[in-house]
Amino acid sequence: MIHLPNLITDLGLILGAAAIITLIFKYLKQPLVLGYLIAGFLVGPHFSLFPTIVETENVAVWAEIGVIILLFSLGLEFSFKKLMKVGGSASITAITEVVVMLLLGYFTGKAFGWSTMDSIFLGGILSISSTTIIIRAFEELGVKGQKFAGLVFGVLVVEDLVAVVLLVLLSTLAVSQQFAGSEMLFSILKLIFFLVIWFVLGIFFLPSFLKKIKPLISEEMLLIISLALCFLMVIAATKVGFSPALGAFIMGSILAETSQGKKIEHLVMPIKDLFGAVFFVSVGMLIDPSMLAEHALPVIIIVLVTIVGKIFSSSLGALASGQPLKTSVQTGFSLAQIGEFSFIIATLGVTLNVTSSFLYPIAVAVSAISTFTTPYLIKLSFPFYNWLNKVLPSKWIENLNRYSSATQSVTTVSNWQLFVKSYTANTLIHFSISLAIILLSSNYLSPFIQGKTENAVWSNIASLVITIIILSPFLYALSFRNLYNGVVVELKNERLYRNLVLVMRLFRLLLSAALIITLLNNLLSVTVALYAALLIIVVLFIFWKQVQNVYLKLEMLFLKNYHDEEQQPKKEQQILAPWDAHFTEIDVKPESPAVGKTLMELKWRERAGINVAMINRGSITIHSPESNTIIYPGDILKIIGTDAQIRKLSSIIRPDKKAIEQHDNYQPKLHKLLVRKNSFLEGKSLRESKIKDLTDGIVVGIERNAERIVNPESSWVFQENDMVWIVGDSAKIQSTL
Repeated sequence: MIHLPNLITDLGLILGAAAIITLIFKYLKQPLVLGYLIAGFLVGPHFSLFPTIVETENVAVWAEIGVIILLFSLGLEFSFKKLMKVGGSASITAITEVVVMLLLGYFTGKAFGWSTMDSIFLGGILSISSTTIIIRAFEELGVKGQKFAGLVFGVLVVEDLVAVVLLVLLSTLAVSQQFAGSEMLFSILKLIFFLVIWFVLGIFFLPSFLKKIKPLISEEMLLIISLALCFLMVIAATKVGFSPALGAFIMGSILAETSQGKKIEHLVMPIKDLFGAVFFVSVGMLIDPSMLAEHALPVIIIVLVTIVGKIFSSSLGALASGQPLKTSVQTGFSLAQIGEFSFIIATLGVTLNVTSSFLYPIAVAVSAISTFTTPYLIKLSFPFYNWLNKVLPSKWIENLNRYSSATQSVTTVSNWQLFVKSYTANTLIHFSISLAIILLSSNYLSPFIQGKTENAVWSNIASLVITIIILSPFLYALSFRNLYNGVVVELKNERLYRNLVLVMRLFRLLLSAALIITLLNNLLSVTVALYAALLIIVVLFIFWKQVQNVYLKLEMLFLKNYHDEEQQPKKEQQILAPWDAHFTEIDVKPESPAVGKTLMELKWRERAGINVAMINRGSITIHSPESNTIIYPGDILKIIGTDAQIRKLSSIIRPDKKAIEQHDNYQPKLHKLLVRKNSFLEGKSLRESKIKDLTDGIVVGIERNAERIVNPESSWVFQENDMVWIVGDSAKIQSTL
C-alpha cells in the first residue's frame, strides 16, 4: 500500500477546509480572511469534531513562506516611489494613529497586569491596520473611488513601512530585554543604511537586467526569476540581522519600479493567494477556546480599545493634517481593525519566546472580531458624520472648514527647502554607497588579495588602489556634486542662508574625509595613511574630469531606470476643496454598457455631473478627450466629481447583472433552415435579411446544389431550396423562424 506523507494530507485538509468555509463566507458576504481563520480553528488541535492537522511544525514552515510571499506582494503594490510620494496628510494620519495605539496597547496591557514585553507587543499588534481587509471591503462596498479612500490607501502605505520598522525595533528590544537607546538608534541607522543600499543597487541593476532578458523569457521564467530574487533578498536580509519579511518587502518594492512590475504582480497573485490562505489558516489553528474563555474580558476590552482608539486617533490625525470632517470620520471608521501585520508581530513574540502564550490567540480573536465589523463600520461612517455634523456647535464646524481649506491651498516650496531636501538625499545616498564599498573592501576584497600573496604591504596597497578607483565617483558626488546651482547662488546672496550653505558643504567634506580615514586606517599604519591620503587627493585632482564623467554616466543610468515606469503625474484624489470634488479612477469592465459608445452618446456630464479629464488606454493617454471619443474595454477613466457624483457614474457604467445572467444562460446550438418559396429570406442578401438581428445568431454555412459555402459574405443572395446553417440560441431561432 502506498504511504501518503502527512504533509500532503495536512495540506489537503487545510485547502479543503479553506475552500468550503470561504465559499460559505462569500455567500454570506463576509471577509474571506475571517473564513480562513475559522477554517484553521476547525482543523486545528483545539477542535476535535473534524480531522486534525498532524504535522503542525511543517504547516508553520508553509505559513512562514506565506508571510514572505504576502510581504513580497505588498512590496509590488507599494513601490519606493509611492512611499516617497505619499502625501503629508496620509503620513500625519498614520503616525498619529500608530503612536496613539502603541500607547493605548501598552497601558491596556499594564492595566491587566501583564508583563512589560506583553504590553509592548500588544501595542505593536494594535497599531497596524489591515491592508488586505480594507482593500477587499472597499471593493465589496464599491467605495474605492470616493475621496476618503485615497487617504486611507496613503495611510496604509505609511503604516506598512512603519510596521517593517516596528518589526526591527521589537526584535532588537526582545533580544536586549531593555530599552537600550544606543542599540535602538544603531538598529534604525542600520536599517536606513541597508534600505538605501538595496534600493540604489536594485534600481541600478534590476531594470536593466530585466530589459536585457525580456526577449528571452516567458511568463513562467519571469515568475521563477522574481521569486528567486525575492528569496535571495530574504537570505540577504536575514544574514545582516533583519527579518525575512523585510527582505521580501524590499525586493517587491524594487521590482515594482521596473517595466515588468505590474506583470510580476499579476503572476505572483495566485501564489500569494495559495500561501496566504495557508498562513491565515495556520493562524486560525492557534485559536484555543478555553484560553479565550479564560481571557474573555481582556478580548472584549481590547476589541473596544482597538475600534474606538483607531477611530479616534485616525480621525484626529486626518483632521490635524487638514482633511475635512467628513473625510476624517470616514477614514477613522475604515481603519478600525487589525490584520496580517498584527499576526506577524504576534508571531515574532512567540518565535523569540518573549511573550506569554495567551497573547497570540487574543490577537487572533481581536483581529477576527474587528475584521467582521469593518464593512459595517465603513457603512456607518457617513450616518455618524451626519449625526456629528448636527451635534457639534456650528462655530466648531466653521473653524474646521476654514482650517481644512487653508491647509489644502496650494503651497510653494522655498529655495531653502529645495536645497535641504536635495542635499540631504544626495548626502545620505552617496555616504551609504561609499561606506558599503569600504566595508566590502575591508571584509572581502582585502582578505581575498592577502590570500593570493605573501606580502601584506603590497596586498594592502592593491586593495587600497582598487577600492579608491571604485570609490572615487561617489566621493566626488559626496564632496563636490552641486544640485540646483541656480538655487544655491540665490541662497548665497541671502545673508540668512549663506553661512548655512557653507556649513552643509563643509559637513559633506568632513564626511568624505572620515570615509577616507576609515578606509586607510583599516589597511595601513597611521604614518603611511597620512601620505596615502595626500596621494589620493592629488590623484583625484589630476583625474577630476574622468571621475566626474564616470559618475555622471552612472547617475544617468540610475535615473533612467528609476523613471522606467514613470508616466504622467497622477492626480488621484487631489482635492478641489471649495466644492468637495476630487480626481479618481474608474476601470471600464468589458461587460459595461458604456463600451463602444462615444462620450457624446453617454452624456455622463448631464446624467451624473462628472467630467472625464483623461483616459488611460494601455500605453496611450488621452488628455481632455473630445465628445466623439469612444470608450473601450479596459479603459481607465480619470474623472472629476464629488463622492455622490462618482457613485452615480459607477452605477451607470456597472455591468447589467440581468444581461450577464442572460448571457450565462445563452447556450448556442447549430440549426438548419430550408429556404422555401416566398419565405422572408428568398431573394434577399444576407445583409438585407437582417437574420442576425432577428435570431441573435450567425449564418455559418449554406448548402446549394450539393455545394457548400462556409461563412458566406454579406452580399450573398438566398435562393429557394438553399439550406442555411445558423449558430445561435435555440429558443430565439425557433420563435423567429
